[in-house]
Amino acid sequence: MTFVPPTAEELGLFLDLDEVDGNRADFLVNKAISLCETVIKPLPDGADSVVLSVAGRAYVNPGQVSYETIGPMSVQRPTGSGGLYLTKADKSALKSLAGRGGAFTVDPTPATADPSPTWPIDDLSGLAEDFEAGWGYP
Repeated sequence: MTFVPPTAEELGLFLDLDEVDGNRADFLVNKAISLCETVIKPLPDGADSVVLSVAGRAYVNPGQVSYETIGPMSVQRPTGSGGLYLTKADKSALKSLAGRGGAFTVDPTPATADPSPTWPIDDLSGLAEDFEAGWGYP
């Protein structure tokens, strides 16, 4: 299955908003897709959740406001919580969805390798003569 870009309506559902500005939402989704494609191209199936997360951050907090007071209410957001950007977790999720994010093993053994020994292990003639008695040899 291939990647299907999320719609403006899906961004609204993701953000739990009754109404979204369709043009702005489509613009941010397209920019989020472009940003995600800097990590993995083409985007894998399931990358829509990362695209929605990236676009959602930018939709909700476009000016990267970190502290806001309106009347008696004040809100403080973490630094860098707005704008269009990929977090380390976003990049990791994209790589994992594409099958490129985990540990792997490389077997250096050639396919033609023979498991039998390459020396005569039963023939110890000459070997014991090189060592003095007391070193495990008579």
